[in-house]
Amino acid sequence: MSAAPLATGRLLAYGALGLPLAMAALPVYVHVPKLYGGILGLDLALVGAILMAVRLLDAVLDPGLGVLSDRHAGRKALIALALPLLALGMLALFNPPQSGLAAWLAGSLVVVYLGFSLASISHQAWGAELGATPHERTRIMASREGLALIGVLLAAALPELLAGSRGEAAGLSSFSLLFLPLLALAAAFTLGFAPARPVPGHAAPGGWLRAMALPLARPGFRRLAAVFLLNGIAAAIPATLVLFFVDDVLDAPKLAGAFLGVYFLAGAAGMPLWVAASRRLGKGPAWVASMLLAVAAFFWAYSLGPGDAAAFFVICALSGLALGGDLALAPSLLADLIEEEEGMQGRAAGAYFGIWNFLNKMNLALAAGLALPLLAWLGYRPGIGQEGIGALSVTYALIPSALKLAAAALLAGFPARGRVPALRFLRRTDRC
Repeated sequence: MSAAPLATGRLLAYGALGLPLAMAALPVYVHVPKLYGGILGLDLALVGAILMAVRLLDAVLDPGLGVLSDRHAGRKALIALALPLLALGMLALFNPPQSGLAAWLAGSLVVVYLGFSLASISHQAWGAELGATPHERTRIMASREGLALIGVLLAAALPELLAGSRGEAAGLSSFSLLFLPLLALAAAFTLGFAPARPVPGHAAPGGWLRAMALPLARPGFRRLAAVFLLNGIAAAIPATLVLFFVDDVLDAPKLAGAFLGVYFLAGAAGMPLWVAASRRLGKGPAWVASMLLAVAAFFWAYSLGPGDAAAFFVICALSGLALGGDLALAPSLLADLIEEEEGMQGRAAGAYFGIWNFLNKMNLALAAGLALPLLAWLGYRPGIGQEGIGALSVTYALIPSALKLAAAALLAGFPARGRVPALRFLRRTDRC
C-alpha cells in the first residue's frame, strides 16, 4: 500500500456517499412515526411495534452483513447492489398506498434498512482499508463524516421546503423523489472515482459465527467498544431530549430548527480542526478533548432557563464542534485497531464495522429506553407546567456529562504519538 496521501478529489470521492446515506437515515427516524401514525392514521402503538421490531432485526443483522462484506470479492460491488435496495425502499416508504399500511411500512422499512446497512458497513470497511497511516485514516473518516453532516442538514430542511402548502406527506414524497438522483450522483462519484481497495481482503477462517465473533475476541476492540458505547449513549440522550428541552426549559419551540442547524453546521465545520488536533496531539488525547468540550457545554446548559436562547445557540455550536471529534476520531481509531490486529489486507474489517454499527444503533435504543422512563418516573410531563423541569435539565445535561467523563477516563493515559504505541492502551486489561 502506498504511503502517499489521497488527493483531495479522491478523498471527496470516497466521502461523497456519506451524504445521501445520512440523508436517508434522518427522515426514517424523525418523520416516519408521524407520517404513518399521525397523518395516515395507523394505530400509533402498532407503528411503534413495527419500528422497534424492524430496528432490532436491522441491528442484529449488522455483524452478519459485515462478514458478508469481508467474504465478497469487492466492497464496491456490494455497495452497488445495496444502493438500489435503499432507493426502492425510500421511494416505497414515503409513497404508501391507501390500504395495507402496516404491511407496507414493515416491508419498506426492511428494504431500506437492508440496503442502508449493507452499503454503510461496506463503505466504512472500505475506508478503513484505504489509509496507509493513522493520520490518513483520520482524513478519510473525516471526509465521510463531514459530508454526512451536510446530508443530515439537507434531510432536516428539504421535506419542509418541498412541502410548501401541500402538507408534510407531500413534502416527504417529493423528498424521496429528489433523493434518487442525489443518491445516483453520489454513488457514481464514489464508485467511479474513489480508489479501490489497495489489496484484496480476506475474511477470517472458519464459519460465520466465528467470523462475526472475531472482533469480540480482541481485548483492544472490547476496550474501544466500551468507550464508544459510553460516549455514544452520552451523545444520544441529549439528541433524544433536545426538543423537550427547547420547548419546556428554554420556552423557545420556534427556534428548534435553528438550534439543530447550528449544531450540525458546527460539527461539519469543526471536522478539519479535529483532524489537525489528532495529528498534533494523538487521536486519544484529541478525542478526550472533544469529550471534555461537550461536558463543559452541557454543564452550561444545565444552568439555562426561559429566555436563554442566545446562550443555547453558543452551546449548540460548542457541542456540535465536539460532535465532530466523535465522528472523525472514533472510526479512525477503529481503523487503526483493525490494521494493528488483522494486518494490512483489511481482513475482517467488515466484521468490526458490523459490530460497531450494531453498537451505534444500540446507543440510540438505550438512550431512549433509559432517559424517557427515567423522566416519567421523576415526574416530568411534556408541556404541562413546571413540574419535572429540573429532572429534565439533569437528564439532558448532567447524566450525559457523567457518561462522557467515564468514557474519557477509559481513554486516560493515551500515548501521544506513534502507530503501535497509540493502541497499546487498548490492550491493557489490568486497569481502566
